[in-house]
Amino acid sequence: MIGLLSGTVIGVESDTVLLDVSGVGFEVRMPSADLASLHAGSPAQIFTTMNVSQDAITLFGFLSRSSKQLFIRLQKVSGIGPKVALSLLSTLRPEQLIASIEAGDSGALARAPGLGRKGAQKIILELAGRLEVPERVTGDPAENLDSGSQQVVQGLVSLGWQMRDAEQAVQNVCRDGEYALPLSTQDIPKVLKLALTSLDRGR
Repeated sequence: MIGLLSGTVIGVESDTVLLDVSGVGFEVRMPSADLASLHAGSPAQIFTTMNVSQDAITLFGFLSRSSKQLFIRLQKVSGIGPKVALSLLSTLRPEQLIASIEAGDSGALARAPGLGRKGAQKIILELAGRLEVPERVTGDPAENLDSGSQQVVQGLVSLGWQMRDAEQAVQNVCRDGEYALPLSTQDIPKVLKLALTSLDRGR
């Protein structure tokens, strides 16, 4: 079992990173927010867990040990496999995911591709009260986002943007446009449009 990789990032794709470890390239599937923190040529330490199926051997990786543990815990829920667990961690940050589970917010969980409302309710039923909030990554821009801003972020993520880029764009728009926080319902569409423009301009 491969539990940890330390090496140099060769390249980052939409859902995987290629990591050079002493001349061996490991392809690792990771949550979108973690991938957004990685850049070609930079060193990286990734906590990994291996999944073996009939037709593939897949490495899943995370920048924190607690995120890896949450990924494993999610799979202990009946009907939740590694793809859905990764989808959840790509849709919601670990602390957001745990908060949604504790609050019984099945709608937030059900936004993850591949997970329906029943699956979300099953996760809440089996894991509520049994999870610890993981540590945040230092400098996490999500620390300053309210629930309205998070709605904008989720909208951007659903359109294909990386979560970290979306969060940064929303923060910049709110600061530059002097939008009052917490973001009001009427301001959400305006901030979403401005954030999209900002992200498109940065391509």
